[in-house]
Amino acid sequence: MAKPYSTWQQYTGRRGKGGFYTQEQYSAIVDYANECYITIVPEIDMPGHTNAALASYPELNCDGKARPLYKGTEVGFSTLCTSKEITYKFINDVVREIAAITPGPYFHIGGDESHVTKVSDYIPFVEKVQDIVAKHGKQSIGWDEIALSSLRTNTIAQHWSNVENANKAVQQGAKLLMSPSSKAYIDMQYDKSTKLGLHWAGYVEVDVSYNWDPASLVPGIGKEQIVGIEAPLWTETITNIDEIEYMVFPGFRVSQK
Repeated sequence: MAKPYSTWQQYTGRRGKGGFYTQEQYSAIVDYANECYITIVPEIDMPGHTNAALASYPELNCDGKARPLYKGTEVGFSTLCTSKEITYKFINDVVREIAAITPGPYFHIGGDESHVTKVSDYIPFVEKVQDIVAKHGKQSIGWDEIALSSLRTNTIAQHWSNVENANKAVQQGAKLLMSPSSKAYIDMQYDKSTKLGLHWAGYVEVDVSYNWDPASLVPGIGKEQIVGIEAPLWTETITNIDEIEYMVFPGFRVSQK
């Protein structure tokens, strides 16, 4: 069994102690979701967003040296060493173990904001990871950057930022999961008075989230190419259920004023 690594570290001013889910805890979440007719889709983001793994497994770094744990919210500075065979052994172990306790058909491989990974390294990495996921009987989903690579049959690209990437995915025959950050990210602040959330994608008021049409957002991409919508709630500034409800449910927001 792969050694667990911390899934998040302390975010100064908001977070407490970091930690991880055990396989038993994850299985309990899957079982509860199933009772609610919800399919859990695990996401192991790579090759970026991997600093916790790089701190726990020195061999995943090209220089073999463990990275320090990170306590901020900047992104794009970490990358798995895509040229080392041990990297793919690690990924295979992680995918195999999670796939075995995930009854749903999907496995999310991330792929976003890997700014320090050279494109020439990123492309073959994503292609290899798709093959690993398929070997373990799952269908890959990845953020729209994965369209830079050759997408395998049935891989789904998740459009969040780059329209060009969305079009590249569709041109390869892929379907899209729509999550445009300026429309569907519910961790974005409602307006400048909102204390929780961020606004790097702009302020996203309720009417902005409600009124957009997924089938007309990107020219040339219609409902035939879209498999669904995800509205992410990232939690850099979220610490409890009341804060979650404030950002997720507009009615709850009004009741707090």
